[in-house]
Amino acid sequence: MSGGNDGGLQAASKAILAFAVGTFAIGTGEFAAMGLLPQIADSLHVTAPEAGGAISAYALGVVVGAPLVSVIGASFSRRSLMVVLMAWFAVTNCLSTCATSLHMLEIARFITGLPHGSFMGVAALVAAGLVERGYRGRAVGRVFAGMTIANILGAPFASYAGTYFGWRLSYLLIGLISAVCCVMVQMFVPYDAPNRARSALGELAAFSRKQVWFVIGTVAVGCGGMFCVYTYFSLTLQSVTHVPVWAVPLFQSLWGVGMFVGAWVGGIVMDRNLKWATIGAFIWNAVALGLFALVATNIPLTALAVFMLGGGIALSPAMQMRLMDVAADAQTLAASMNHAAFNMANALGAWLGGLVLVAGYGDAATGWAGMALSCIGLLLFLLSLWSEARDGRKEARLAGGC
Repeated sequence: MSGGNDGGLQAASKAILAFAVGTFAIGTGEFAAMGLLPQIADSLHVTAPEAGGAISAYALGVVVGAPLVSVIGASFSRRSLMVVLMAWFAVTNCLSTCATSLHMLEIARFITGLPHGSFMGVAALVAAGLVERGYRGRAVGRVFAGMTIANILGAPFASYAGTYFGWRLSYLLIGLISAVCCVMVQMFVPYDAPNRARSALGELAAFSRKQVWFVIGTVAVGCGGMFCVYTYFSLTLQSVTHVPVWAVPLFQSLWGVGMFVGAWVGGIVMDRNLKWATIGAFIWNAVALGLFALVATNIPLTALAVFMLGGGIALSPAMQMRLMDVAADAQTLAASMNHAAFNMANALGAWLGGLVLVAGYGDAATGWAGMALSCIGLLLFLLSLWSEARDGRKEARLAGGC
């Protein structure tokens, strides 16, 4: 790692690019499914809601795989582990193209989701370790930038390819991108020897730490607000904003641009003050969700709200950094749990948004529900800071008494 004015970012740029290609493949695979649902349903002769089971199966795979894979691979070389995980992702995406029934596709998507959390977590850990401490936020933000670009280009392109050439081609392309990532990680990421000191039991110790649970709970609830809106995004744009169908992908790309800016700028702000950056990200999310609910009938203002909603993705790398700080020696498991919690947020947000719609409050009201989740997430984060400070004072008193 070289120092200099950029804290080693330039020296680590190729490795970080390799990670970003991986997160681009993961993000495209995760978000493209929402746009491919009609084609999948028609191909497998099921309804669109039934085909949505494939999305839920992937999310369940992430939640199950994050702790499982991290514990199993605790002592592995992190570079080798990332190569294996991305190869797994490549093969299983290609496996999805062979599904001839919904049940086969659900199984394939579940298996595909298993390496998601561990790859994202380990990539963030390695990227942060390649730069000086004051530049960790920027390094992690650039790793997450691949997922944001997936929303700008990857998911819309996959949906386009699926519409005209069949959804199976989209998953094949995602598999190919994942294979490219494998090669790049092998070429550009410095080799690290297996570390026998990192054991499964050592990683499981993360779950004995109160602050780790605080972060998991904060992400699972506080990040759910975005998914309250995102799950029913297309429906709201068409029924409330009256955006033509052909323009919906443009709004999706605008959301992705907001995500890219949020991840990039958020990384810089996090390096200056992580706690205040996280508080600011929660407030930003709450304001953007409330604005979306207020202006959903106005196309230009809705576009502004959508861009702001994308910027709220800065929460994800912020909470990733928080986990690194509180996980002590159980870094791999804790880092991967950020993405498991993020998928819990996906499920919670979609469920709450659905309740709002069924209750008859209107499509735009998903913004108010999301705002409530963001506010609860902020309260949980503030509670974790208060608890941490209280525990610190208690330890200081005990040390003074000795």
